[in-house]
Amino acid sequence: MKGSAWANGVKAMNIQFKKGILEICVLVLLDKKDCYGYELVQSISDKITISEGSMYPLLRRLTKEGYFTTYFQESSSGPARKYYSLTNEGQMYLHEQMKEWRAFTKAVDELIEEGVSGE
Repeated sequence: MKGSAWANGVKAMNIQFKKGILEICVLVLLDKKDCYGYELVQSISDKITISEGSMYPLLRRLTKEGYFTTYFQESSSGPARKYYSLTNEGQMYLHEQMKEWRAFTKAVDELIEEGVSGE
């Protein structure tokens, strides 16, 4: 099938899908607890293969937009780590994004149900 890619025996997810949902994944994780960048990469990579290089520009942008604050915390296994914390504005943004995501996925699911035969 044209456009299919396999990595480590697992079909790779469409890169555009991942770009679209990465922001929500980060917001959801930071709504649970403060995290440092690599911790976010590892948590998301448990479910979706992402590159570390895609995370840091996103974190910088969302911090600049006021959705996160940052602080440094000493680490027992190396230098201090930069932690990201969701602001009140970030929580409101997360809820807006989740509402949009649910409406979007519902509409896509309906289109798939109406249009895909034989699956």
